[in-house]
Amino acid sequence: MNKVLLMLLCTFTAFAQKIPVADLQIKLNPGATEELMYGFADGDRIIFTIEADGSAISEVTVTEYPSALKYKGQNVKEEKREFTVQGNSVYVFRFGNITKGKRNCRVSIQRAPKRSETKNFNTAVKWIKVQDTVWTSVTKEVVVGYDTLHAQKTRRVIASEKKYEEMVFDKSQRVNARSSFGETKSGLSFSLPLSVVAKDETKKVVAWAYWVGVGEESNEFWKQNRKLITGAVQGAATYFTSPLGGIAAGAITNLMLPVNGEDVEYALVNDQNYKLFLEGKPYKAFDSGKGVAGYKRITDADRLQGKFNIALANDNLVQPIDVNVKVAVIIEHIKYKDEKYTDQTITPRYGKKIVREPQIMTREIPVPVGK
Repeated sequence: MNKVLLMLLCTFTAFAQKIPVADLQIKLNPGATEELMYGFADGDRIIFTIEADGSAISEVTVTEYPSALKYKGQNVKEEKREFTVQGNSVYVFRFGNITKGKRNCRVSIQRAPKRSETKNFNTAVKWIKVQDTVWTSVTKEVVVGYDTLHAQKTRRVIASEKKYEEMVFDKSQRVNARSSFGETKSGLSFSLPLSVVAKDETKKVVAWAYWVGVGEESNEFWKQNRKLITGAVQGAATYFTSPLGGIAAGAITNLMLPVNGEDVEYALVNDQNYKLFLEGKPYKAFDSGKGVAGYKRITDADRLQGKFNIALANDNLVQPIDVNVKVAVIIEHIKYKDEKYTDQTITPRYGKKIVREPQIMTREIPVPVGK
């Protein structure tokens, strides 16, 4: 025999062999339904055989999942059918008994693979989850346009804003020596300018500084500081004019101070603590120091208004001292005016519209296990 012909015969024999899928005895109670589900490979030939044991089976169907009906029989006593599978598919074999008696049948399902590689195809079925997109039409309120409204309005705006220095206090105070019959403690009181809040303007202290200096030594250093400041700011756009104003504004951080001369103990206090200071009792100070001269910048929000005291004490046994106290403030002055402007309001306009919306539906389907 020709070798090629022999190989073709062997191949045909291998492909044409029938592989058992199911060989079952099915018992159906009255009104019952039995269902079998198997997977098949592309090209498989399904051989389906049913034989009733006694009375006929009310209904027998074979369906390719999900709904392709391949066979339907009623009052089946004996039947043999063959089906060719297109693509890997799941077939459902359903048996129904609508009678009042029991029914029995023998069912045989075989497959004849078309190709050798699908010979060992697993006909079991597994369930997997798949998602489908379902589009639904709904009526919604949507933006179909916009309406623009223009209105003339008035608002308050800043017309001008400036800062400037104001020397609010400049006085000298003699403090007696310890050997004198007078008090060795004294002080000076001053008040900061009141804030002005009106319709068209506001005026308030935003920072201030004080200077304490003893005798001519401190006066000479004050004059030297003024010369240095005048030379440094000449022609510049500054809003302070004195050394103390520069300290208050934060533009200057250091002033020259004398190291020789009589010194004074000083403290910045309120009225209550000023009284305690004069009585020689413990007191609390906003600031304090001891020296021929000293200064301090104040910016705390709760210390920009009101009355303050510079408490002074002389510990020199025989020498009285003359102490000069200066206070400079930085004032912020803002003027307001009415300004007309056009206010634009955009309002969306709505209307009904039918739109399609997607919904993701999850379902389970049977698929062949396969290889």
